[in-house]
Amino acid sequence: MEHLIDRLIAQYGLLAVFVGSLAEGETAAILGGFFAHQQAFDWWQTVLAAFAGAVLGDTAFFLVGRHFSRHPWIVRLRTRPGFDRADALLRRHPDLFVLANRYLYGVRLAGGVAAGLTQIAFRRFLLLNALSALVWALLFSSLGYAFGLGAQQLLGRALHAHQRLLLALLVLLAAIGLALFSHRREKRRRGR
Repeated sequence: MEHLIDRLIAQYGLLAVFVGSLAEGETAAILGGFFAHQQAFDWWQTVLAAFAGAVLGDTAFFLVGRHFSRHPWIVRLRTRPGFDRADALLRRHPDLFVLANRYLYGVRLAGGVAAGLTQIAFRRFLLLNALSALVWALLFSSLGYAFGLGAQQLLGRALHAHQRLLLALLVLLAAIGLALFSHRREKRRRGR
């Protein structure tokens, strides 16, 4: 069973990092870095998969905003509180917003669509987005790699595959818990 898990991670782990990075993908990049440390694949491959997913995802959101501004989904998205915040920030500081959008919790999808609805040139968006995605992929993949190093130092070098998987599951659960906590806190803050 351990070998099957190792093989699945080695075969599909980078695809999971890529797909997870298409939207809000910090957890995918962190887990990719963790598994890179566990030698399931190379660290640079994790960075590349996270970078490609992040650039493609945000570019797709931008293009949806640019070409489908009257679509019912976009009209509904524009009524959400996060969209107003993203739109206001984008109009005041467009370059800074594109660079920082992926780091603002709960705004990434709306931010990409909002950028598409503005007059930002596609090339400019693509360049700024790629730069931001590269820093983001390096940062979160490195955090996952460092977590793997810390786990190895804490638990010793004899981590078996199922123990690695359990550690990765703990990281995933911690990330989900943190996201839920942040979401509830933000919801309460908006409700005041």
